[in-house]
Amino acid sequence: MKRLLFILPLMLLLASCYDQERNCADFKIGKFKSEYTAGGKTYTSTFNRTKSLEIANVNGKIDTTAIRWINDCEYIGTKVNPKSMQDKKAVNIKILTTHDNSYTFEFSIVGDTQKQKGTVTKID
Repeated sequence: MKRLLFILPLMLLLASCYDQERNCADFKIGKFKSEYTAGGKTYTSTFNRTKSLEIANVNGKIDTTAIRWINDCEYIGTKVNPKSMQDKKAVNIKILTTHDNSYTFEFSIVGDTQKQKGTVTKID
């Protein structure tokens, strides 16, 4: 019984130290497919990401975003040719978890507390 009382807190301590492994560097460059929900509507897009740009095809429209990596798992995106005040606002993207060829992410307008989530799959 004493062993059980010792082992249980030790297991809880080890479980609380578990940190999801993220291999974000694998997703910095390449061709991707993204799916996310914003405002109750689901959006799907494909995009090519280089070290400093994302060129996306969203509903048949090409959109270019300049990106600046903060660390391997987080970057700031700013539209290259914004067409509205909303487009001029920078977006913070953070990779939360990675899997074999995909990752989950959250994003928000820089300075905004409301965050949205989505998934990205690496195509190439």
